[in-house]
Amino acid sequence: MDMIQLSKRLAAVAALVRPGAAVIDVGTDHAMVPVWLVQTGRASRVLATDIRSGPLQSAAALVSRTGTGEKIRLLQTDGLAGVGPADGDTIILAGMGGETMVHILSAAPWTRDGARLILEPQSKKADLRRFLTENGWRITAERLVEDAGRIYPILCAEGGESPLYTEAELHLGKLEQIGPDPLFGRYLDGMIAQCRKAAPYDSAAEALLGEFETIKRRLCHADST
Repeated sequence: MDMIQLSKRLAAVAALVRPGAAVIDVGTDHAMVPVWLVQTGRASRVLATDIRSGPLQSAAALVSRTGTGEKIRLLQTDGLAGVGPADGDTIILAGMGGETMVHILSAAPWTRDGARLILEPQSKKADLRRFLTENGWRITAERLVEDAGRIYPILCAEGGESPLYTEAELHLGKLEQIGPDPLFGRYLDGMIAQCRKAAPYDSAAEALLGEFETIKRRLCHADST
């Protein structure tokens, strides 16, 4: 059997799946994560969905080659359309923009009722956090992973009442969750650099830069004591 090797980014996503989970992998592409989850015994079964037929054909070939078809079902659909709580208790959305995740979750409010979300947004992270915290989800954990020179945030969320977030926390994550991550200092520096470029032309970026720099000074003070 061909054993799947995941990139650091996808390995970090897959590692957040609880043992024995029934997983729904949305936008599965080539089904690398579902096959890894089944091969390692971490998932009991996986529903792998994609809106496009081409990736699903590649996914079907990989599932066949690895002999994982008994525990992996493929479905062509838009996001979570036609999918429900009986299909899984853990939902992965990885490698897509935060705005796409908002669209998918908006159309599937049942995901607030006991499902565990594992989210790896490629863009619009603040919009995703804002949507989650204002629409019945609670972000339970955040972590960072570095892959090919880029740092990616990964969020876990479930239904529940959310604490309030500052504007800076919508962009970075709750500091008590993400602050201890060993990559956070570099991630914050990158966000500060982005805001400095935009600040002369964008008042919102200028205000955000001030918040980020305050967090940076606080962290530097804590490290020196």
